[in-house]
Amino acid sequence: MSAAHWAGPLQGVRVLDFTRVLAGPAAALALADLGAEVWKVEPPGTGDDTRLFPPFREDVSHYFLSVNRGKKSIVIDLKTEAGVALAKDLAARCDILIENYRPGVMDRLGLGYEALSAINPRLIYCAISGFGMTGPLRDRPSFDIVLQAMSGALSVNGEAGGAPTKLGLPLGDLVGGVNGPIGILAALYERSVTGRGRLIDVSLLDGMFGMLGYLAQLAFFTGKDPQPQGSQHPNLVPYGTFPARDGSIIIACLTNGFWARICNALGMPEFTSDPRFDTLERRHDNRSEVNELIATVTRTKTVQELVDVLVEHEVPHAPILGIQEALSQPQAVARQMVVETDHEVLGRIPIVNRPIKFPGDDQPVPAAPPVLGQHTDEILRDVLGLAPEQIDQLRNTKVVA
Repeated sequence: MSAAHWAGPLQGVRVLDFTRVLAGPAAALALADLGAEVWKVEPPGTGDDTRLFPPFREDVSHYFLSVNRGKKSIVIDLKTEAGVALAKDLAARCDILIENYRPGVMDRLGLGYEALSAINPRLIYCAISGFGMTGPLRDRPSFDIVLQAMSGALSVNGEAGGAPTKLGLPLGDLVGGVNGPIGILAALYERSVTGRGRLIDVSLLDGMFGMLGYLAQLAFFTGKDPQPQGSQHPNLVPYGTFPARDGSIIIACLTNGFWARICNALGMPEFTSDPRFDTLERRHDNRSEVNELIATVTRTKTVQELVDVLVEHEVPHAPILGIQEALSQPQAVARQMVVETDHEVLGRIPIVNRPIKFPGDDQPVPAAPPVLGQHTDEILRDVLGLAPEQIDQLRNTKVVA
């Protein structure tokens, strides 16, 4: 197969997507980016809730555009028997199903794992929810900030001595877009051996616990909760934001070997072997002195001057970029992280490109996020083999739109 026709490693894999808002759509997006054909099932009228999230352009929501590229939209009313029957027919013809309703909702619709696996034993069924299928909180609704708070992540975010602050990124939801595809791809491999699919239970709270990383182990080691440190690291010094003459810059000393490079870059080589600062532990114990030592130099230079000298000495660093500047920087351009695609309503629009690259096989630009019901007829015709008059009948009875 030529590279021009290669959609990605999941080309030929079909995904039935019953997700909305962010956690589920992010998981389905990852599969679409890898080449899977994703059928996004939306309710009539409004579709995915995020289609109503402002701001808008030509009545198209920025939020919906952000996590639905490369998918196909089909509108089915799952409150009708005929609509559920259509969903079952689609499930019989797909490899993967993703849903992010509260536990029990899909079962009540007749679209739970037990019902659908009886129709399609090869089906990989990924259920994403705030708290998972078990435990005392399984039926409780959740949002990103709730998960950040309950996982401990919010407690370590913010300036030292100040009130905890939620992460700027909606990680409580996006973690579903990471763990969901990992479980799905593992089950897809297992199915290639066993011939059977399986149920995957993805809890966003579990995912946030997993994201705590070394902070959880730090709490286990010390018996104390890590506290907010701003952009600083709880154990590594210097590590964080430092003032410049015209802004701020990030400097990160991850290992002891970088300390000498920082000292040389900032014109203070004598502090490399200073007994107050020559080990990770001593710099941690003298955090205030180290930070002020660095800041005394950085605040006399512009951000660009600091970037130049830190690049020269191979010190990990970064200017603090806004979103637009970040996406237009030379590295992002070289990696083609912003591409243009044709939207049904908006015309030519920029979107963020797939984050995973496959050298040697160039994937085409992702299709634009679909308008509501854009692919209803196509899916009913090409997947289920329905005739035009059958589709018209379903539309006239408001089963599809």
